[in-house]
Formats: sequence, C-alpha cells, structure tokens
Amino acid sequence: MSTDAGHAGDLFIVDDDAAIRDALAILFEQSGFRVTTFADGPATLIALQHRAPDAILLDVHLPGPSGLDVLRQLNARKFTGPVVMISGHADIPMAVEAIKAGAVDLVEKPFDADKVIVQVIQALAVNARRRAERADPVAALGPDGASLLTPRERDVLQELVRGASNKEAGRSLGISPRTIEVHRARIMEKLGAKNAADLVRVIYDERR
Repeated sequence: MSTDAGHAGDLFIVDDDAAIRDALAILFEQSGFRVTTFADGPATLIALQHRAPDAILLDVHLPGPSGLDVLRQLNARKFTGPVVMISGHADIPMAVEAIKAGAVDLVEKPFDADKVIVQVIQALAVNARRRAERADPVAALGPDGASLLTPRERDVLQELVRGASNKEAGRSLGISPRTIEVHRARIMEKLGAKNAADLVRVIYDERR
C-alpha cells in the first residue's frame, strides 16, 4: 500500500505479519510518509530494482530469507538509506549481528508507535547529515576546523576524503603527487590526525 501524503520520506515496511504491516503503514502515512509494504524479502528486493526508498523498516524474522539475509543483500546492492530492524525476539547477539550487518537501529515488538516513528526520522536525519559530510568534508569540520586550512588544503582534503590517490588528486588539482603529500601532512598536523584513517574519523566525528 502506498500514499503520496505529504512527504516526510519514502519508506518500505517489510513484515510477514499483515496486522503489523498495516498498523505501521497507517502510523507512518499519518506522519507524512509515502509507504509501501512487503511480506517477504524477495518481493522487497525486486521492488528495489525499480525504486529506492529513503529508508527501510525490516523485520528480522521473515519467511524464506531472513531479515538479516535481506540486509546483507541490501549492502551488496549498495543501498544507501538507513535500515531499521524490528523483532519480537531481539537479544544482544541478534542486535550485534544486525548492527554489524549495517542496520542503524533495532526496534523490539511490541513497540511504542511514537518511538518507532522518531527512530526512523532520526535515522533519516543522521543518514542525510553523513551523506552531506561525505559530499563536503570541509563543512563537516565546522567553522573552527575549516578555518585552520588554507583554500588549497581544503581542495586537497576534498580529494582525499572521496578516496583519490595522491596521483589522482594531483591530476584533478593540477599539482604534483609530491605536493599533495605535503598538503596532506599539513592537513593531518593541523587536525591532529595520525594517519589517513584517523583523518577520516576526525572529520566524521566532528558533528557527532
């Protein structure tokens, strides 16, 4: 079922219990979401070939491939939206497995209607922020962090965070790979990063 009610986001709900599917659909549609529901994983994955929702609410226990199996398929297909898992029998090992597999949250049944809506909205907000940070890592540093860098260092940072090698970054910016190395060293020193991985963590931790 779906609606174009006034649009907080496009949401897929996947649960084999029709009563839960319908109840969740009504709740989210009343909150302005466009909702499409599915009873199993294969139908969801087929639908994803034609439309990618903003988020997915996914039951752990499904007939056929489990919710965790579907989550792994979503990762393999590089689905970029947040996935919130729901379960009537959640325990710590399951929660750990779900988070490791890429879920942003795990909601236990019976759930509080207002709480689950807030969890999905928060997941969407965090996902949007992280996508914006990946697109503009300098902005992720905030005004104080960004002010430490020269305009050229900001350009180099943009290239490095998108995964460019020194050679690729140099080609893109019209400078030598050696010059990129010098800028990178200065950037890491200014931001207090020990290595490239630490540099990425510094950037993405600034707004946490």
